[in-house]
Amino acid sequence: MNIREFEFSNRDFEALRKLVKQHTGINLSEHKKEMLYSRLARRLRALNLDSFANYCKLLQADGEDELMQFMNSVTTNLTAFFREPHHFDFLGKTLLPQLMIKNQATKKLRIWSAGCASGEEPYSIAMVIKEIMPIDWDVRILATDLDSNVLTRGAKGIYDKEKLNGISEARLQRWFKKGTGTQVGKVQISPQLQDMVAFKRLNLMHTWPMQGPLDIIFCRNVVIYFDKPTQRLLFDRFANLLTLGGHLFIGHSENLFQLTTRFRLVQQTVYIKSA
Repeated sequence: MNIREFEFSNRDFEALRKLVKQHTGINLSEHKKEMLYSRLARRLRALNLDSFANYCKLLQADGEDELMQFMNSVTTNLTAFFREPHHFDFLGKTLLPQLMIKNQATKKLRIWSAGCASGEEPYSIAMVIKEIMPIDWDVRILATDLDSNVLTRGAKGIYDKEKLNGISEARLQRWFKKGTGTQVGKVQISPQLQDMVAFKRLNLMHTWPMQGPLDIIFCRNVVIYFDKPTQRLLFDRFANLLTLGGHLFIGHSENLFQLTTRFRLVQQTVYIKSA
């Protein structure tokens, strides 16, 4: 029998699970209890607390500061450069050439990376765009996440070299600068790419400040953590922001089946707004 460092009752778990759902939309199942304990135990140590009951009281009393730390702790930030590479193949070979024709009059392109974590996804998008789009186009990528810590890392654009596995040598030479001195073993993303991406903290459950219309939304491996009613609401809000014919990219284990009629499947986990 494992003896826990901190007392963690079912009542504590239910209270925290309710807070997670309320503030992030994430629906934690019963079997996530150990995961939640593991992630939040670090906060208890940092705050010198002796029980989860006291941590729950602190969350109620402390306001925004600890609530943000709480949300940072429970959100998942698994990401990689060019994760699910078929999306970037479709973006470069099919979608961007189409958009260069469709948006020729304005020469504008607006993209949202929702749930961007530490920035690998929006920077991967930016690389493909820079390699294909004419330099006189006005291209902006909004990168948002709930976790303020990963957003800070993304905005800095500094990564461990191990993060670059699988990136072609040509891209490594063009878009990354090797660190020296105290930064040995790290790389800095190109300022050209950083200039294209704006990192902002955003809770998908709250009001969205952007007006649209957007050409592309990447929201991959995010809605899998939400229940079906929340997924329906999100996909409807995505459709409202996208221009007619705009594209939505979702994660490899997600689909829109019986959730919305406003998108049509184009290819694996790539959808086009049709209504």
